[in-house]
Amino acid sequence: MVAAGTRWALLFFIIIPLLSFMVGSEKIIIRGASKVTEFIHGDGDGDGKRWAVLVAGSRGYDNYRHQADVCHAYQILKKGGLKDENIVVFMYDDIAFDVNNPRPGILINKPNGNDVYNGVPKDYTGDNCTVDNLFAVILGNKTALTGGSGKVVDSAPNDHIFIYYSDHGSAGVVGMPFGDDLYANDLIDVLKKKHHSKTYKSMVIYVEACESGSMFEGLLPSNLSIYAVTASNAVENSWGTYCPGHYPYPPPDYDTCLGDLFSISWMEDSDLHDLRKETLKKQYQVVRRRTAVDNFDRSHVMQYGDKKLSQNPVFVYMGTNPDNQNFTLTPQYYTSSSFSWSVVNQRDASLLHFWLKYHKAPRGSTEKAEAGKKLRDIISHTRHVDRSINQITKILFGDKKASQILTLIRPSSQPLVDDWSCLKMLVKAYEKRCGQLSWYGKKYTRAIANMCNAGVRVEQMIEASTQACMLYG
Repeated sequence: MVAAGTRWALLFFIIIPLLSFMVGSEKIIIRGASKVTEFIHGDGDGDGKRWAVLVAGSRGYDNYRHQADVCHAYQILKKGGLKDENIVVFMYDDIAFDVNNPRPGILINKPNGNDVYNGVPKDYTGDNCTVDNLFAVILGNKTALTGGSGKVVDSAPNDHIFIYYSDHGSAGVVGMPFGDDLYANDLIDVLKKKHHSKTYKSMVIYVEACESGSMFEGLLPSNLSIYAVTASNAVENSWGTYCPGHYPYPPPDYDTCLGDLFSISWMEDSDLHDLRKETLKKQYQVVRRRTAVDNFDRSHVMQYGDKKLSQNPVFVYMGTNPDNQNFTLTPQYYTSSSFSWSVVNQRDASLLHFWLKYHKAPRGSTEKAEAGKKLRDIISHTRHVDRSINQITKILFGDKKASQILTLIRPSSQPLVDDWSCLKMLVKAYEKRCGQLSWYGKKYTRAIANMCNAGVRVEQMIEASTQACMLYG
């Protein structure tokens, strides 16, 4: 019989090399508590991989904040342990080296913040930032891609997916940097297809945009294992922050907003905490409070879909930074009212940028003339859209009913419109005769949806748009 000591010696020499091989293959050395954390915050959570899709839906330096938001989100996920192969980034990538950027090749998401641009994958940039490519990425359909890195969410049944979007929006629609806008019904159809394919366990979606609640309200079922959080409800604006002339102030050489209030709220919360100890619900509560505190005119962060998922730790979707493992949550953090500061309506942020450019430019300079022209163009477009939409509504419904059509809001249990094809066709009919709608103009998407719900046909919209825009064109 082999002595007990000999048996243990044999086990030692057999098992330890095996463990060394297994552990070494994962590049993990178990040596103290910090290395155990390294294991815990790795790419998976013990139950599938983490995937992320990050989308900045705008272009142009006046929209700096959207790409800065997305780059910041990437840095959080990267520190949380996600691999680049599991993070898909959509951004036009025209900001970092824009001539207006005072720090070429660097993007910041808060005053005196660190560079968030460095290392961000350039998966889908420029004209490859399209709705079709976004849908193909979510569905894992490589054959449907046009350009880009070819990276898709090639997820499996036990995987977890995080989607974050930052841009302008209006009722039932958000933007993309190139090509068609992203309509709510099309997004929901894609999410249903993804669920039907049984290629994820759960999904979390964060959306920063005006009226972003309308992307899910009355549309997102609770049985898809998808939990969505939006910067505003279905009728409110969302807000830019860290804007020039608004506290907290960006560095003086920046004439554009550095971030969006909802976005920097969830990201600065994630930067700070051990996300294994914070649930999605806790983060939602913190962000909702920070976004609306002391100002009833601000937006109300909303949640949709499978709210049971809000009990999951944020870690399940974003991983966690091991440097935050000793952070302790306090009750004061969740009840503090110290978050109040000034913000700028998303739809006014571009106007602020060009006004500052005009104000700062030397008298008589080309720069001042160009900024002045841009300002006049924005103001002229605003007046044109206001007048033409009001006139179209009066032509279609008469003076008495027109104001009701312009302001009607459906109950929260109902989607924006019954016939989404009608909405898209009426918008195109208007744009063909009256000019493309800016994101200011798209605030009238709800009014156009109301026209569809009232039975207006495309032919009627064409005739009314032609009359109105001959008058105000």
